This record gives sequence, structure tokens and C-alpha cells, in this order.
Amino acid sequence: MKSVTELGDLKGLRVLVRNDFNTPMKGGEITDDGRIRAALPTLKYLLDGGARVTVMAHLGKPKGQVDPKKTLAPIAARLSELLGQPVPLAGDSGGPESIALSESLKDGEIALVENIRFEPAEESKDEAARFAFAQRLAQLGDVFVSDGFGVVHRKHTSVYDIARLLPSYAGGLVEAETNVLKALAVDPKPPFVVVLGGAKVADKLLVIENLLKVADTLVIGGGMAFTFLAAQGLEVGKSILDAENIETCKGYLATAEATGKKIILPVDARVAPGIDFETNTIIGEASVVAIDAIPADQGGYDIGPDTEALFVDAIKGAHTVFWNGPMGVFEVAEFAAGTKAIAQALTEVDGLSVVGGGDSAAAVRDFGFADDAFGHISTGGGASLEYLEGKTLPGIAVLED
Repeated sequence: MKSVTELGDLKGLRVLVRNDFNTPMKGGEITDDGRIRAALPTLKYLLDGGARVTVMAHLGKPKGQVDPKKTLAPIAARLSELLGQPVPLAGDSGGPESIALSESLKDGEIALVENIRFEPAEESKDEAARFAFAQRLAQLGDVFVSDGFGVVHRKHTSVYDIARLLPSYAGGLVEAETNVLKALAVDPKPPFVVVLGGAKVADKLLVIENLLKVADTLVIGGGMAFTFLAAQGLEVGKSILDAENIETCKGYLATAEATGKKIILPVDARVAPGIDFETNTIIGEASVVAIDAIPADQGGYDIGPDTEALFVDAIKGAHTVFWNGPMGVFEVAEFAAGTKAIAQALTEVDGLSVVGGGDSAAAVRDFGFADDAFGHISTGGGASLEYLEGKTLPGIAVLED
């Protein structure tokens, strides 16, 4: 990939940037601006050099329809605060208003175009429709800088097709993310420990399969752990269970044993009769039980304290750690301890610790950890996982072509 630093003289250059500003929102307010902050170094580099910057981004899944609830207005306001300069928002993306705004920019000025996913062609499977949209977007800049790592696994117009039309460069964030993931997937410094959580084992089957080849230890918690426990013949009560993949999990356990790899599973759990997800409160009482003693009428919603100690020991003994997925329903106070323990352990790793985006990144910020407490916090959970699955990411491949 060509780096944004290879652009040379930036003064007066019209630069079209794809960022990932798909931030968590509540009541029209941004609740986590981590992805916006992650984009600042590249944007400041361009603006300080005198470039005229037009930014594309998306919010949510409006599915090609204009949805006022998914406007980028709050993003423009926050970006303006962080940059310390105005960031006007065009009312369209690739239409007359955004083209006029982009052409009006002076050296060192920046504008944002409206949610790129309001345009039906952005996510279309019709290549001709996407390319026609890319031709409109190409009027917004002389060169293209891809710096939204969270979307590089999508073959969308603003990620892939535009890079086929304009001279294209990787922004600092995309470069950093790619380098970190290469370090994990190709040549991790051992011992390499992978910590996986989240609700569904199905979401991470290919990751497990691929990382079993390079990792020394897989630590598995969260809802996905119960499918592995069921594969060992344990009863899991009302805990989340992916029955269709029990046999697959048995295969992974057998592969690990045959190849000398470790898969560490919970030995106890925090359980309850249920959770009211509208209010994030427990139904009934929470308790800690051994993993082979989960009551039939209760479910596991977090790893237990003995499991915390087991997982933390594995993490602290590693030189390289990749973590993706919380250990429990951390939004409920009684089930946050497991995820918090993992986050704390990652800050104490003597080597490279990587938080794999998504819910994990949101959790560590909710707990008050600073981003620089970790070796790297990925801005792209889905993109990170697909990279580690060994898949080709269209938004990276087109930059390398």
C-alpha cells in the first residue's frame, strides 16, 4: 500500500478521505468517540499540510434510505470540537451540495458529506451502479485516502470502487491496523494467547480454526464458552447455546489436544434466572456456581472469580495477546467483573496486547481505561476478525493492487 505520507506537497491538494465514524449513539448523542479520535492523526496531517479535505463516512444501517436519526450532524459537531475548526456538513454525498462544498474549500479546510449509506448504490451488489456512484464521488477529490479500517472488509463504493478511480493511499490508521494484524497472524512473539468472548460461537468459528495454527493458547469465555462446555458433556442450564456447532467445538478441542495447544474454558460462572435487557437488571438473584453445577433454570452471564484468576494467569504469561469479545453481559453491573478483569490483565502484558474492537473496545472505555493503556485498540471488530480468519479484505486488496 502507498502511505498517505507519500503524497508529497499537500498544499491545495483536494483529498477525499473515507473514515469510519460509525459511533455508538444514544438519544442523538455520541456515547463513545473513540473512532473519531482514531481518525484525527491522518486528518491533522492533511490539514496541517494545507490539503483541502472532504470526508466520507457512515452511521448505522439506513439501507439506502435517508434517515434523519442517522445523520452525521453530531459527528460533524464533535469532529469540529476535536480539530478546533469548523467542519461543515453537506446535505448529500456525491450530489450537487457536497460537490459545491468540496470545491469551495480553501487550503487547510475540511468538510464532511452526509451519511454515505443514504445512497442505495453505496452497498449495492450491482457493480455498474456502484461504479457510477464512484464517478460522482470522484468529483470530491484529486486523490483518495482510505482511513476507515472498520469498513475495509466491505466491497462498498466509498471503500473499494472509489479506489479504482482515484490515486489511492492508506491513511495512518489503516496502516497501523494492518501492521498489527500482520504481527498477530504471521509472526506473533510467543507465547501467543488469544482471548475470545461474545455471545455466539458461530461468529468466531473461522477465527478459532485459523488461530489454532499460530496461537499457543485459546482462552474462551462469554456466551460462546457454553457451546464448548456442552461439547465436553456438561449441562449449561439456560445459558446461551449454539447446538448446531457442538460437534465443531468437539473437533477444535480434539485438534488442540493433538497439536499441543491449550484451550482454557471457564471453571465457574456467575448465574441468574434471567436478565431484563430493557433495564439491564437481573431477574431474581445472581450467584456464583461451579461450571458443572449450573442450575437447570438459570443461565451463565459472566465468568466466575476462579475463572478470572485462571484467565488472568494465562494472559500475564503471554508476550502477545489478542482479545475480542466480552466475558459476560458487562452492561449489567453484577456481570461486569469478568470483562473488567481481562481488560486489566491486558494492560499488564509485557509485550503486545491488542483489543479487537467492537464490544471489547466499548467495554474498556466504559470501565475507564485509557486507550494507551493497551498496545493497540482496533477500530474494526469485524474487519479484524475477517483478517485473522485469513480472508481477503477488499478495501485493503484494492490499495495493494
